[in-house]
Amino acid sequence: MTVTPERPTPSTAAAPTITDRFVEANRAYAVGFRDGGMDARPVQKVAVVACMDARLDLFAALGLELGDAHIIRNAGGVVTDDTIRSLTISQRALGTRSVVLIHHTGCGLLGLTEDFRRELELEVGQRPQWAVEAFVDLDSDVRQSMQRVRTSPFLLHTDDVRGFVFDVHTGLLREID
Repeated sequence: MTVTPERPTPSTAAAPTITDRFVEANRAYAVGFRDGGMDARPVQKVAVVACMDARLDLFAALGLELGDAHIIRNAGGVVTDDTIRSLTISQRALGTRSVVLIHHTGCGLLGLTEDFRRELELEVGQRPQWAVEAFVDLDSDVRQSMQRVRTSPFLLHTDDVRGFVFDVHTGLLREID
């Protein structure tokens, strides 16, 4: 005798996940979507490196439109080897010339330490190969990130590299020298 599993009914079905909501939102988006014929090359020839913090709406804060810029985000907006990789491709293959770095107040990396890696190692039995890249001073870390971009041998354009701290309470950028 073959037993056929019951199909879930609305009363026993799992609640939609956030990813399910994204898929549904995408279907609604696609109804009105029109391919504008944009090139992969950013119109403004700029790459922005910023923190992944959900409070940063970079398009609104910088007056950007779709297709204007490459947006590279990671924890802290830190310039890591992978950031250099993305910037190198952005410049050499896709024509960007300027780099804007944006850290922000209230960042989760402020005050975090490399102990985070050690705790992960104890928990999972393997030490992460990546560094946390935590910091205690926003301005100093922006300067370090600018220096990493300016001294990378892989980047063609390092003369227009500027760094900022975004204030999550006012929405204003403060430039770092």
